[in-house]
Amino acid sequence: MYLYQFILNGITILSMNIQRILEKKLIEAIEKGRDAVILYGPRQAGKTTLIERVLESLKLKALVLSGDDVRVQEELSQHHLDFLKKKLGKSQLLVIDEAQRINNIGLTLKLLHDQLKVKLFVSGSSSFELANRLNEPMTGRTRTFTLYPLAYSEIKPLLFEKPKEQLEEILRFGMYPRVWTLETEKEKEEYLRDLLNNYLYKDILIFEKIRKPKKVLDLLTLLALQIGSEVKISELATQLGISQQTVEIYLDALEKMFVIVNLRGFSRNLRSEIAKTSKYYFVDIGLRNALIGNFSQLKLRDDTSRLFENWFIIERLKLQFNKQLYANQYFWRTYEQNEIDLIEERSGKLFAYECKWQVKKKINAPALWKKTYLNSIFKTVNSENYPKFL
Repeated sequence: MYLYQFILNGITILSMNIQRILEKKLIEAIEKGRDAVILYGPRQAGKTTLIERVLESLKLKALVLSGDDVRVQEELSQHHLDFLKKKLGKSQLLVIDEAQRINNIGLTLKLLHDQLKVKLFVSGSSSFELANRLNEPMTGRTRTFTLYPLAYSEIKPLLFEKPKEQLEEILRFGMYPRVWTLETEKEKEEYLRDLLNNYLYKDILIFEKIRKPKKVLDLLTLLALQIGSEVKISELATQLGISQQTVEIYLDALEKMFVIVNLRGFSRNLRSEIAKTSKYYFVDIGLRNALIGNFSQLKLRDDTSRLFENWFIIERLKLQFNKQLYANQYFWRTYEQNEIDLIEERSGKLFAYECKWQVKKKINAPALWKKTYLNSIFKTVNSENYPKFL
């Protein structure tokens, strides 16, 4: 549990402990399992704080190292068993934060796991870098979790029963833990801009295949202006003046850095269903607003509905990861312009969600969807009823 002073619309709501849903799952995985526990997630999502809380609960002697430390990078990139044994001493648990920065970390972890039988708890802010370094050496030896910024279900107990007022703040400044501790709008805006210009830009520079970091930020800005719309790689390439292949590389890296999420079109039965295009949503809506420099009140914006759609889809994603109830996510559209914002395929069933900011009378599923997918469940989500879906 973490101590936060939550501030909503400039008013202090409550100072209390908030528990991240993954905390108990991580403790159990470390205590009862032999696999290395891997925690992925974007920077500033709360991984380091979560690691500290997990360690407080575990009755294990732990050695904690940071992959940002140059000396640690040098020491753990070597595979000398005697040195590693001496480094560990009597520690029962080795914790490595930001492990993606350590060369050959997979081989080192394999040696520790197989030869010294020490428990391993490893985190990284880039699934691309860390997964590539772990996959082959640690095959069959890992259990993976993903921590996103605060989930609505984690902060819901702290909030007043005024869903639409709460959403005003959320859709402007997002869900990063730090945002919720800052009192003024200016402080929140400055934090998000700093997150964009420093952490994100530095992480982009890590990737060897990214030759033009400025183009990546330009790409993100284009995506920020198109949330909720289908994206064509060819059009993005033309606008940026780079090849389609390069755009695809950049998009893939941004997904693996937990900046954006790709939704593909859903198609099972109809020729008219569109399946080969994508929509991209931002893992945090506050970061998206920082990209376009717009933190205006919702009444002054023309993108409120798209902000709500983005936020709801990501909250559903967080819910699945936090509770480990995994589902495939899609959008649905036909050439005849029938569409649904979010399709979840889980446990052999289809669940369809249409996002509508304004509260209106009941909206029915498109007739073609109902006719084609007879046993699917359709729900309309709006600015007042969204809590029951999260």
